[in-house]
This record gives sequence, structure tokens and C-alpha cells, in this order.
Amino acid sequence: MLSVEWLKNTVWRTAVALVPKLAEADDRFAKRLLSAVEYRLYLEMDVRDRDHACTVTKALLAEYPDASSELLRASLLHDVGKMKARYNPFSRIFAALYTPASVPATPPLSGLRGLWQIKRHHHRYGAQMIREAGGSERVAQIVARHHAPAGDAEASRLKRVDERF
Repeated sequence: MLSVEWLKNTVWRTAVALVPKLAEADDRFAKRLLSAVEYRLYLEMDVRDRDHACTVTKALLAEYPDASSELLRASLLHDVGKMKARYNPFSRIFAALYTPASVPATPPLSGLRGLWQIKRHHHRYGAQMIREAGGSERVAQIVARHHAPAGDAEASRLKRVDERF
């Protein structure tokens, strides 16, 4: 069942996708939470993804004031794997509406199949990017599991909050 909050957030996120000047990433907030290497990764993300990451992290913190540092950092980086492709609002909207389940994670694909691949596997790519940058293994684990938590309580929290935005 769709909630009014979800609908409102979806309309707003679509507007931000189309008009990037509406994005207001709170980079100072993120810098206070992330390690230096994680913050460099965060800054490489499109401002619209950073805005979404800050929104999700602040909502997560409001709902779970006891959230661990690792969970908050994972929340800020949960979509970092999406930057494997240049931000294109129409592609993002299309992929949100339809992405087949059978897209393999490797090898890297191009065109529409590549777009679907990133949408379907960005959590894996993001975890790998965090590890390769020298970020926290626990942060990478939460990012990797944020769509399918499989018993990971912190990844479950992130999934629940992220789904609202």
C-alpha cells in the first residue's frame, strides 16, 4: 500500500532529478560522520544522490537515535555504486519504473542493459568501491545488504528508511 509520505517524497525526488538546483546536499553534515576516504567517495556522487543520502541519513537518525556510526556512514554511501554511470534523470526514472530481475552483475554492460545493471547491482558496486577506497568493511557490508538485509538488523533499518524516500 502506498503512503501519502511515499508519494510526496517520490514527487519531490522526481522534481529534484529534473531540476538539480533543487538539491540541497548537506555536505557539512556528511563530513562530520564520514571518514576522510568515505567523504571523498561521497563527494564524487552527483549532488542529487548526495541530497537523497543526507535526507535518508537524517530520517534514519531521527527514527533510530541509537544508530551506530557505521550505519549512518553506510546510509550516506548507500547509493555510491550508482555513480558508475553519469546521472541522467530520464534514465533514472525509467529504471525506477522498470528493471528486469535477470540482469547479471558482470561483465559491465552498456546502453539500456548497463542502466538496468547499475540499478539492480549498485549496492554491490558501492560496497566494492568503499572497500577499494580503504573505507570501513562494516560500512561496505551494510551498503551491500541494504536491499536484501538477510538478518542484518542495521541493513534492515537502512532499507526501511530508504524505501520511504
